[in-house]
Amino acid sequence: MLENIRLAFQGIWTHKMRSFLTMLGIIIGIASIISIVSTIKGTSEQIKEQLIGAGNNAVKVLLYDGSSEYDASWGMTSSAALPQITEKQKEEIRELADVEDCTFFYNRGYSESVYYMDRSMQGGKVYGIDQDYLDTCGYVIQAGRGFVEEDYDGYRKVVLLDQEAVDSLFQDEMPLGKTIEIKGEPFVVVGVYAQAETFQPIINDYQEYYTYYGNAGTGTILVPNVDWPIIYKYDEPENAVLKAANTEAMTKVGDKAAKILNKAMEDNTQIKYKSNDNLEMAKKQQNLSQSTNGQLLWIDSISLLVGGIGVMNIMLVSVTERTSEIGLKKAIGARKKRILFQFLTEAAVLTSLGGIVGVVSGIVLANVISRMAGIPIAISIPAIVASVGFSMVIGLVFGLLPSIKAANLNPIEALRRD
Repeated sequence: MLENIRLAFQGIWTHKMRSFLTMLGIIIGIASIISIVSTIKGTSEQIKEQLIGAGNNAVKVLLYDGSSEYDASWGMTSSAALPQITEKQKEEIRELADVEDCTFFYNRGYSESVYYMDRSMQGGKVYGIDQDYLDTCGYVIQAGRGFVEEDYDGYRKVVLLDQEAVDSLFQDEMPLGKTIEIKGEPFVVVGVYAQAETFQPIINDYQEYYTYYGNAGTGTILVPNVDWPIIYKYDEPENAVLKAANTEAMTKVGDKAAKILNKAMEDNTQIKYKSNDNLEMAKKQQNLSQSTNGQLLWIDSISLLVGGIGVMNIMLVSVTERTSEIGLKKAIGARKKRILFQFLTEAAVLTSLGGIVGVVSGIVLANVISRMAGIPIAISIPAIVASVGFSMVIGLVFGLLPSIKAANLNPIEALRRD
């Protein structure tokens, strides 16, 4: 085998230009595949990062009325008839595998009655949260303090604001210690919160804008959940946020939590809890991207077929040129198998070299595309190994016919040719 490989390299070096032109189809095909696969993988990772955001693996389980998110602020005041989440259900969710943390909260997606002096915050969100909300959702306190146990035990009317709410209500004033009104009830601002990891999605069209910002108001206000009945005067159903142990577990834990919460909703076919899973949305967009690029891979495989045919043609020419050499080897006792493996090895070495050059060219091409078009890439090691292996298989498949022809030459007839 080593002797066959040495002879293969010797033959390639002897006919350098012809060998390079023979490998060119393989090089182009493999380079294209590497660049396409790198782009597919990079784009998929970007989609996942954009939709999941800061990467805290949080998945929401929200109450839906049909296909729309349930929101009592739009006049759905029948919530008193809906079953409340029990402590037993909350404990079941906390004990689910792959759930690191969870939190339960009330929310109004649109609040029309938030004031600071003569300024109003129209359209802002108000959430009634428990003590686990900030950690589970990946928020940190930027100024002031968070809610403490005494706030819950004493039903203190205190609030946390995000930066949008601060800008809307206070403009250039410091909000800490100031009093705002929510539905006519006074609340003291004790802190300002923000996402622990900043994340700015890339927006390419209106649909993507709606995905990220469609429900964004002019700020979000957090109050202790014990104060919720003080503001809205009646019980409302809660929603949940779960922090999964890893990104891949988000869909599973979200679906399991929704199933637990819906046990008490069996008689209500209209209103159900659903997992609002950005990972699932990311997977759908990834599948669409991969499907489109998969077609490019099939088209690109044609160049590999053409390259394989080129290898076969050159190997047939090589057999014709080396007829006397083959006849001499047979005359001194070389068997058909040895001649067959010699030419198969030469074809495999030729295409493998083309595959290696193609991989290097593909990585360079992928980086050029990334810089020029601003498309993210991710080099796939399995794709590189598979490409080199596939190029070797091409050599074996398309080199088989010339090798068989060489092995079957009659030594007497071969020696007569010169």
